[in-house]
Amino acid sequence: MSTNINSFQDLKLNKQLLKAVDGLQFKEPTPIQVKAIPLIQAGHDILGIAQTGTGKTAAFVLPLLMKVKYAQGEFPRALIMAPTRELVDQIHQHLTALSKFTDIRAVAIYGGMGPTSQIAALKAGVDLLVATPGRFLDLYQRGDLQVKDIKTLVLEEADKMMDMGFMPQIRRVLEIIPVKRQNLLFSATMPEKVITLSEEFLEYPQVVEVTPSATTAKTIDQYCYQVPNFKAKVNLLSYLLSDEVRFNKVLVFVRTKQIADNIYKYLARTASGEVRVIHSNKGQNTRLNSIDSFKEGETRILVSTDVSARGIDVSMVSHVINFEVPVVYEDYVHRIGRTGRAQNKGVAISFYNEVEAFHIANIERIIQAKIPRKQVPQPVEIPPTDFEEQQQMARLIDQQKRKLDPLFQGAFHTKKKQPGNKRASARSK
Repeated sequence: MSTNINSFQDLKLNKQLLKAVDGLQFKEPTPIQVKAIPLIQAGHDILGIAQTGTGKTAAFVLPLLMKVKYAQGEFPRALIMAPTRELVDQIHQHLTALSKFTDIRAVAIYGGMGPTSQIAALKAGVDLLVATPGRFLDLYQRGDLQVKDIKTLVLEEADKMMDMGFMPQIRRVLEIIPVKRQNLLFSATMPEKVITLSEEFLEYPQVVEVTPSATTAKTIDQYCYQVPNFKAKVNLLSYLLSDEVRFNKVLVFVRTKQIADNIYKYLARTASGEVRVIHSNKGQNTRLNSIDSFKEGETRILVSTDVSARGIDVSMVSHVINFEVPVVYEDYVHRIGRTGRAQNKGVAISFYNEVEAFHIANIERIIQAKIPRKQVPQPVEIPPTDFEEQQQMARLIDQQKRKLDPLFQGAFHTKKKQPGNKRASARSK
């Protein structure tokens, strides 16, 4: 079906959408767009697997806009669900840009802010609704959202939704929206749980997979440094970021909010250029403003937890730095997918200590590729690991070994008390 598609005109889009595509300077459709758009236009259920940064959003937004065509009625006719506020906002921005020359009304609803303005937007009329599962159900249960006209459901980043525990809410959504509808499920990875979900709610789906599940884009140059401790990681990060010319738009990923704040405070004092931080404790407006500032080039360094790994659509990110290696291995793909987008070149660098070497090996199995190692540059100071960090790493290594061998007893296993100790203890009483 897609063999003769070389341009957006070949996808039989209407002139309003072609004008918007041209205005956004999309030169030619990406492989996922070439394969998915005709199938969606033909009414098929779709299971779409594609890396981040490959045009996956437009692959379902464009045919949705063709299907909806123009503003009509008061209630949504298509529902797009995504796991995070950032991703909902990103999809809404895509919808707004691609529907610029139509009268189609797109509304985004998500938590983290009061519902008043979102309810007002719904009451003004909506054709396409983008939502997080929680806010969608909240407004439905309040009676502020009508679902009877929904004819298309899109689940974007379905694997992340399940990782975040949204499965009960997704099942509730499936119960309340019309049964007769087209279903589209998209993700960058396809673990077993996504296959199970697809079997549960897709009918005779067409599988569209432009790359093997959990592979990384060829436009991303990946490598990693083995660094013994936290302070050494900080020194290496500072050394790399001192090169302002190459490291001109950098995303630094960490695992926890506390580390994110600590790294932010350090870089705000020592690094040149604007530095910002986003995580789940930051207010919604603060997070969106930080992303916008990063997108516009006003912010040079953005420190983030995985809350934004799938919600930042920023062109020309020069580097992604994994200050800490993700322990949910599919998140590695999504983190580094923030660079090398839209066929641009990008670099992804990971720092790993002795504990994280275990995770690097598992990530390499997931992405089916070896991540090249580099030596830490000579000027970087490598201080000795303090006792507390040594103890913590030893415990974590014991846990890893115990996972591989349940009979393993490491340095921190509980020792049985000797009978003599019990008698001595009794005498002491």
